[in-house]
Amino acid sequence: MNTPLAEALSVVLLAAVLAWAVIRPFGLPEAVPAVPAAGVAVATGAISLDHARDETLRLGPVVGFLAAVLVLAHFCDVEGLFRACGAWTARWAGGRPVRLLTAVFALASAITAVLSLDATVVLLTPVVFATAARTGVRPKPHVYACTHLSNTASLLLPVSNLTNLLAFAASGLSFTRFAALMALPWLAAIGAEYLVFRRFFARDLAAAAPARSTGEPAGLPLFALVTVACTLAGFVVASAFGADPVWAALAGALVLSGRALLRRAATPVTVVRAAAPAFLAFVLALGVVVRAVVDNGLADALGRVLPGGTGLPALLGVAALAAVLANLINNLPAVLVLLPLAAPAGPGAVLAVLLGVNIGPNLTYAGSLATLLWRRIVHQHEHGVDLGEFTRLGLLTVPAALVPAVVALWGSLRVL
Repeated sequence: MNTPLAEALSVVLLAAVLAWAVIRPFGLPEAVPAVPAAGVAVATGAISLDHARDETLRLGPVVGFLAAVLVLAHFCDVEGLFRACGAWTARWAGGRPVRLLTAVFALASAITAVLSLDATVVLLTPVVFATAARTGVRPKPHVYACTHLSNTASLLLPVSNLTNLLAFAASGLSFTRFAALMALPWLAAIGAEYLVFRRFFARDLAAAAPARSTGEPAGLPLFALVTVACTLAGFVVASAFGADPVWAALAGALVLSGRALLRRAATPVTVVRAAAPAFLAFVLALGVVVRAVVDNGLADALGRVLPGGTGLPALLGVAALAAVLANLINNLPAVLVLLPLAAPAGPGAVLAVLLGVNIGPNLTYAGSLATLLWRRIVHQHEHGVDLGEFTRLGLLTVPAALVPAVVALWGSLRVL
């Protein structure tokens, strides 16, 4: 296939895949158009078979890791971890909206960092709805915090987000060094989000809540907490010995899922469903389609505008470009496109890309798959989401969080 035709076809395929992911007609999974699109790209020569195979092999360990983390998060929910967190949060807040927002920020940030953003969106959002109803406060600020922090608070660890796993593989950093470099940007971004939320939702947070009993706090599931702690320790140990962290994630997933199977709280089919095989197929197929776009000119175009170097202006430029691209084509394709271009400049540029693709998606619905999933969950709870309000909030939070996070990254690179 000649280059102009291959370029046009690959762009059309990517647009179709992303449009389906946004709309999801008939509730069908994202993989329905993505897998055939990848096949069309290979069959027509828009991407060579060798490049498609290389991309699949590159993403394979990342997808395996994602599956293990999804299973781990699901069975933490089965053990009652999220319900217990919601009960303790409601009791601590005592019906005070500002205090509840603070608790949700802390809880969502911790869950996103440790169990990935999917756990915050899928498992914590319904808990926050229930907690708001239990305490009588307006749910909007707290529910919006779930989607924003599922993106922003996913900066800390390689396991917090699929984009992090990709950046971790491209950066050449150890698990602990990655976390050390991203700790200050993580705190800076969350702090900026919190200040904007306090101002933006001042009216909702000032509304008095009727006095309601929050009941007795639920007991924390110690087995799940110990398993998660051991899994995190396993990530550090595996990284120190040069082993792939996927083995630690797999061990944690096997422990919790095995316990559920033995107690007849789950079946083998439940475990497979928890790993979201359709979504994993979507990720692999999307990688192939994005590689086709990259091979047919996008990499050259972005390479001409991507700032070079690791100075503060360059890092700000890289992060801003990544944020814009994430809102245009979704953050997963954006990171797949930008990482090969940023990697030669070193880990600083790679982490700047990560800041852009993780914070930037809070601007639009289509910025990340997590936001799209959050919107569906909110509608299931019959809570309206106004596009104008969502966008206005994003216009305030994205620059407010992105700039200090990049500055913090620049400082961390100089110090560490």
